Amino acid sequence: MGLVVQKYGGSSVADAEGIKRVAKRIVDAKKNGHQVVVVVSAMGDTTDELIDLAEQVSPIPAGREFDMLLTAGERISMALLAMAIKNLGHEAQSFTGSQAGVITDSVHNKARIIDVTPGRIRTALDEGNIAIVAGFQGVSQDKKDITTLGRGGSDTTAVALAAALDAEVCEIYTDVDGVFTADPRVVKKAKKIDWISFEDMLELAASGSKVLLHRCVEYARRYNIPIHVRSSFSGLQGTWVSNEPQGDRKVEQAIISGVAHDTSEAKITVVGVPDKPGEAAAIFRAVADAEINIDMIVQNVSAASTGLTDISFTLPKAEGRKAIDALEKAKTAIGFESLRYDDQIGKISLVGAGMKTNPGVTADFFRALSDAGVNIELISTSEIRISVVTRADDVNEAVRAVHSAFGLDSDSDEAVVYGGTGR
Repeated sequence: MGLVVQKYGGSSVADAEGIKRVAKRIVDAKKNGHQVVVVVSAMGDTTDELIDLAEQVSPIPAGREFDMLLTAGERISMALLAMAIKNLGHEAQSFTGSQAGVITDSVHNKARIIDVTPGRIRTALDEGNIAIVAGFQGVSQDKKDITTLGRGGSDTTAVALAAALDAEVCEIYTDVDGVFTADPRVVKKAKKIDWISFEDMLELAASGSKVLLHRCVEYARRYNIPIHVRSSFSGLQGTWVSNEPQGDRKVEQAIISGVAHDTSEAKITVVGVPDKPGEAAAIFRAVADAEINIDMIVQNVSAASTGLTDISFTLPKAEGRKAIDALEKAKTAIGFESLRYDDQIGKISLVGAGMKTNPGVTADFFRALSDAGVNIELISTSEIRISVVTRADDVNEAVRAVHSAFGLDSDSDEAVVYGGTGR
């Protein structure tokens, strides 16, 4: 039996009972002949509590110290889990991200992994131990400072270690039974997907599906590491994410893989932009220099009488203030008239590789939204995705309408969210 990397989210290790339940599952994998590396998140809401505490002490915490604080949560989880495993008669060693060889760039709070050198992990495995690694963290290559990887960092840690250790599979344990055709908290009749391609999963993750984060799937695709998304609260088979179905499983690629939604974005409209070459580049250069990622972009046709146009784009709400400030500083150089900010929006996306060869998908998608009385503000498409921006209040109804319109509703039991968060 080969090496397996398992990752457990905060809801799976939220309390002592959860940690003991996870320890038993890990020991069972060891008994089955696997070498086991485990990546853990902080317990329950620990990270959110640490963020709140930091903000009470300092409105703008320094990045280096903020990272040092946040990594404490995962260190608590890894130590307790190692203790629980030892109580079951097996040897376990815990490692911080730095000790595990997770090397990152120097961007605090949202560092990117640039290398993994898991020498100490290999030694622990060769000695017959189970290795427990704190997720979400690493060490910068140049300054040797502790860094954190941002949202979904533990998933990315797990896949990166799986690639570096040449693991058979990376198992992501969460509080749902796999990847569903929609968020089961919103669509009670969402279906569990048995297998989904990296391509489709990347689009779902980028469009707001929270069970796996985009960076994690991107890393897995790059190194061809199969991901098995499962629940730590049940023994059911989950969802395989890979290039091809695993083993003897013959699973046909669905026309539509699922419906994703995202209410964490805001919209900025740059009003009265001179319609001439270089203006859009100047706008997005100002945003890029502030290290802000943008999502959807729409430019209106310029008015013939004024020669001015409006450019709208979406971005994370948390980056809204910073983007407005960056654009205001560049206002004179660019020459636009004003800015409009709107954080009461939501994005709905339909994803499926089959839509490339099935005419009528786009028409059916917009008909479902129309029948539900949902107004569309922005539209963006790729070969396998259609995304629209609507009012935030309309998102849940829009997701349910589209899900039903494409026959994705399950006829059997409702989807279960064991931990209450869907992650």
